Amino acid sequence: MATVELRFSAQPEHVRTARLVAAAVARRAGVDEAVLDEVRLAVGEACSRAVGLHRNHGITAPVKVVLTEEEKSFSIEVGDELPGPGGEAGAAEASGATPGAGPGQPDTETDTDSEDEMGLAVISGLVDDVEVRSGTDGGVIRMSWPKTPATLHP
Repeated sequence: MATVELRFSAQPEHVRTARLVAAAVARRAGVDEAVLDEVRLAVGEACSRAVGLHRNHGITAPVKVVLTEEEKSFSIEVGDELPGPGGEAGAAEASGATPGAGPGQPDTETDTDSEDEMGLAVISGLVDDVEVRSGTDGGVIRMSWPKTPATLHP
């Protein structure tokens, strides 16, 4: 099982690099050429979502992308450091507070949530095998694609 790990600061300009790396590693792993555009788009959406979460919540930790070649599949995990239920963000939501909104500040939480849902919907439309997890140490979007079986020539 070969693994490539990529970490980048939460800057939108780094998303393109993550897409290019993901496509190159997927091609090398044996993912069908016809699916590479889907890999690029899905990774772009997942990384853009993670960058947005980091920037909107003042998280300085890098976004983490793990690309793994398995026997019959290729998977990509995009991780963010935003605590889910039970973490700091979950505690703020439970208390009725809106992170980032204070007196005289607009409530951007609803806009962020709808962008988040739209990004997840796009990813779900592009990837048949997708899993979204969230925990106290952050969230992960795991996507996987089948590898093209090697053709043996006589």
